[in-house]
Amino acid sequence: MAEFTFVALALAPLVAPVVILTATAVLLVRWVRRRMRANGARRRRLPDVVTCGMAAVAAAAAAYGAYGVGVFSGGVWQQPDEFCALHGVAADRIVTRQTLPVSARCVTADGVGTELVPSWVNPVIDAGLAVLAVAILLGVLARVRR
Repeated sequence: MAEFTFVALALAPLVAPVVILTATAVLLVRWVRRRMRANGARRRRLPDVVTCGMAAVAAAAAAYGAYGVGVFSGGVWQQPDEFCALHGVAADRIVTRQTLPVSARCVTADGVGTELVPSWVNPVIDAGLAVLAVAILLGVLARVRR
């Protein structure tokens, strides 16, 4: 039971954003379809606060999930020599970590580095934060106009 609890707690930062993103995306699609049917072919206008809120939650979940993948791919729970050896880096190495943009590198004495974070992580974080900012801005504008 202790092993299950450890695994559940270790994977929670990765699984929770996926669940939140999926649920919010489904709710957002249903909400937008219902609004489009109710409004018909009226003129275009800013999305309402609820739509912007759901888009903001989905974007934040995507950014947080990608950040979790990036942090966990750097071998947080392992010693630096263990996770560098798993990626085939020679014995003489320096480990560098960076928070934003997410980076974990094993650098040999020659200066050759191996990036451990997948290449898609930082663009997803950036896009998620950008969509989050736009959704918040549109939500505030929609609220002010009402």
